[in-house]
Amino acid sequence: MSAGLGDLDLHLAGEGRHERLYERLGAHALDGGGVRFAVWAPNARSVSVVGDWNSWSAGADPLAPAASSGIWEGVAANAAEGHRYKLAVAGADGITRLKADPYAAYAEEPPANASVVFRSRYVWGDEAWLAERRAADPLARPLSIYEVHAGSWRRGLSWRQLAADLGPYVEELGFTHVELMPVMQHPYAPSWGYQVSGYYAPQSTFGTPDDFRFLVDELHRRGIGVILDWVPAHFPRDEWALARFDGTALYEHEDARRGAHPDWGTLIFNLSRHEVRNFLLANALYWVRDFHADGLRVDAVASMLYLDYSRKAGEWVPNERGGRENLEAVAFLRELNEVLHDREPGIAVIAEESTAWPGVSRPTSTGGLGFTFKWNMGWMHDVLSYLGHEPVHRRFHHDELTFPLVYAWDENFVLPLSHDEVVHGKRSLLAKMPGDRWQQLANLRALYATMWAHPGKQLLFMGGELAQWDEWSEARSLDWPLLDDPDHAGVRTLLSDLNALYRAEPALWEVDFRPEGFAWLVGDARDENVIAFARFSAAGDRVLVCATNFSPCVREGWRLPLPRGGSWREALNSDSRFYAGSDVGNGLGVEAEAVPMHGQPFSAPLTLPPLATVWLVPDAG
Repeated sequence: MSAGLGDLDLHLAGEGRHERLYERLGAHALDGGGVRFAVWAPNARSVSVVGDWNSWSAGADPLAPAASSGIWEGVAANAAEGHRYKLAVAGADGITRLKADPYAAYAEEPPANASVVFRSRYVWGDEAWLAERRAADPLARPLSIYEVHAGSWRRGLSWRQLAADLGPYVEELGFTHVELMPVMQHPYAPSWGYQVSGYYAPQSTFGTPDDFRFLVDELHRRGIGVILDWVPAHFPRDEWALARFDGTALYEHEDARRGAHPDWGTLIFNLSRHEVRNFLLANALYWVRDFHADGLRVDAVASMLYLDYSRKAGEWVPNERGGRENLEAVAFLRELNEVLHDREPGIAVIAEESTAWPGVSRPTSTGGLGFTFKWNMGWMHDVLSYLGHEPVHRRFHHDELTFPLVYAWDENFVLPLSHDEVVHGKRSLLAKMPGDRWQQLANLRALYATMWAHPGKQLLFMGGELAQWDEWSEARSLDWPLLDDPDHAGVRTLLSDLNALYRAEPALWEVDFRPEGFAWLVGDARDENVIAFARFSAAGDRVLVCATNFSPCVREGWRLPLPRGGSWREALNSDSRFYAGSDVGNGLGVEAEAVPMHGQPFSAPLTLPPLATVWLVPDAG
């Protein structure tokens, strides 16, 4: 890439609307030799590039100001692909700092932190996948997400080794998508990637940017989408990265009441600056365009929306209207979603937003933020709280099962059982369950089977399919030897079957976000710890009934309301022997009788297994 910054580039960058700014800023190897460098540092006294080719000598390769844009650019004739480099920025405060390139496409492996000149030569093979994605509506398609931390799924793997191992594993499990915890360059592994130093570079610990492209391409080849965790809310204070980049608070706010995050010890982007918004907006597009990501999960949205997030009185500055809403962040998130959905149709933009902010996943044209989906933290909290109680006490907490359906249509929800729920003393999902070992496993199987039938899309963190006893740690691999135990292998088999049945049954995903796709059959059986509901396809021609008994008592002859007559068969039973259950159920199916019940025209007696979920579908004969 030989082109420097033209007038249009400078104009768009100044307005914060240069959607391909990463093609102009950063380091770009020239066809005839040398490397063009460009960086935004408006308050710098001077900028030069130091690196392997010039003995890291400040001033050897100076950059020149590009008009009055605040951008410095120039060509280092002796620089080449593979060379390490930094920017020697003489700041407004008189101090020269060696900075990593904010737009670097590649970086040294931590703890080293220099940028690396890189030019992609990857040839993609996923044209058909991308064409199908662009024509699809993610709201009306199956979405079952396997959340992965690349460094600890199986320790020691490169991007290419992960492609070889993770691809077939997820394909066998049947998840539609993998969601990767932040893959952007970060210096501190225990941050899990949420303290990003290089927003345009995949983590070099696992290989080159083209190695990461290979991973995405391989997952697409296997029919698996890729969602990337993205962190626009904050960045770390490392002096060699974005912090006080040109000797001033450039990317962050000067005032600590707006520019410092009290929980994480990080800095907050100054979204009032066009150039900072452009840095993030172009970055989101970069991961979708250059790395073929099928979606972004936007981290910590609540911390962006509220000026008083985790702050006491006097520790925050009200907005111009005197309120607590961060109007600049609201405007940025709306612009982000408008641009992403317009330029890259079919992608999913998912908000991790933990408050009751209205319209997170509603169109910006109606006042919403424009996200495709929002994590349903309320459902997660309530269902895990309910299941944490001994069955004998669950009758007093039945509303925790039913209340999420009161607001189920307020947003386009993803049901998340994420990494956040299995760390920091919260225990693993299995360890949260009460009872003896058999009951704990049965509770977990019932949770998964109910969740996969519940309105909304699904997300499960890696290790959940193994029914791990221990909490997750980024410092060790998943507990793979558990699969030698039939009880744990049974949970993985259940999830594989759940995904296969889910993907094949439109009633479970065509109408996730409108009430006509759902009907309560039994919502008030608190004394029996039973719930049952029906799901319907868009045309109404397909129906699936989910009934769950969260009690260890077998309920024989239990009468279940049904929306249709005829014969019904068990499509799934989480108590099946194939999942290491006790194999209680309705193997011969059930026959609906013209006995109205709970507003339904039919009902049928059936057996509800202990601590188990059954799915019933009309028997086509």
